[in-house]
Amino acid sequence: MVSTNKIWEDFKEPLKRYIAGRVHNKHDAEDILQEIFFRVHSHIGCLKEESKLRAWLFQVARNAVVDYYRRQNSGFQLSVIPEDIINGPAEITDEDQDITMCLRSMINYLPEKYKQAILLSEFEGLTQKEMAEKLGLSLSGVKSRVQRARKELKGLLTDCCQFEFDRLGNILDYRHKRESCPHCAAD
Repeated sequence: MVSTNKIWEDFKEPLKRYIAGRVHNKHDAEDILQEIFFRVHSHIGCLKEESKLRAWLFQVARNAVVDYYRRQNSGFQLSVIPEDIINGPAEITDEDQDITMCLRSMINYLPEKYKQAILLSEFEGLTQKEMAEKLGLSLSGVKSRVQRARKELKGLLTDCCQFEFDRLGNILDYRHKRESCPHCAAD
């Protein structure tokens, strides 16, 4: 098993960048980094496969950031489509690149109105109110469209891949269900 000192040396900077991209207060980000390494030190025995160390560390980091926002009571909500799948993690691995390319390709298979809803809400970061104004739709119509688009995209993803989730619904690992997926350009 890798020592926690080695983990600190290898992952301090990538985790710091990851946190800084999500928490803009420098002091809070440093506190979160310390909390992550405390959690790692306390729970390193839970890691069954050393080959999944990086994924496990970033999952611990995601959980620490979520906990931070919960403590802030700011109404922070996780997106239905995890940010790391859309934007990629702080450092993209081959596996991350594969699922990211697959997801982007699948968006092109959505009906145009759902594709537009995903792109505007998830990639351009428009609020649903802004989308309603831009598209000339009612707010409830946009909410419905975004919800249906996410459901359609989730259906395409689950047809292609099998996912392993943590207790909060974040993706820990995935594998393709078959050798080639008709919706996935990464195959």
